[in-house]
Amino acid sequence: MTPSVTAIVLFAHGSRDPLWRAPIDAVAAEIQRIEPNMAVHCAFLELMSPSLPEAVDALVQSGHRCVRVMPLFLGMGRHAREDLPQLIGQLRQSHPDLLLELLPAAGEMPELTRCLAQLSLQSAARP
Repeated sequence: MTPSVTAIVLFAHGSRDPLWRAPIDAVAAEIQRIEPNMAVHCAFLELMSPSLPEAVDALVQSGHRCVRVMPLFLGMGRHAREDLPQLIGQLRQSHPDLLLELLPAAGEMPELTRCLAQLSLQSAARP
């Protein structure tokens, strides 16, 4: 973890179904468990709140100067390829003093690929 990172935004698509966000919230809770002093916000592209600009604005207003955005997308579809870079560009213009680090989409990370493969190979029987 870069020492200057003081906040993480988990960025996901969003859904009309309020239960859809439970796994996103679970990732946020796990980050907080591992790193209790890390500020973690969830943000959504559409259909849910807060938006990415709202989440980043709130973090900046709270005094954070280095924010990491983790896109929770499995593939590099249009949202990850086009919409997200545009949003990041707008945020960098709005907050020129903010160090805004954009990670690759989760699905592009080999660690997630290995984890999903291992989960697929596990026995279906769970205790």
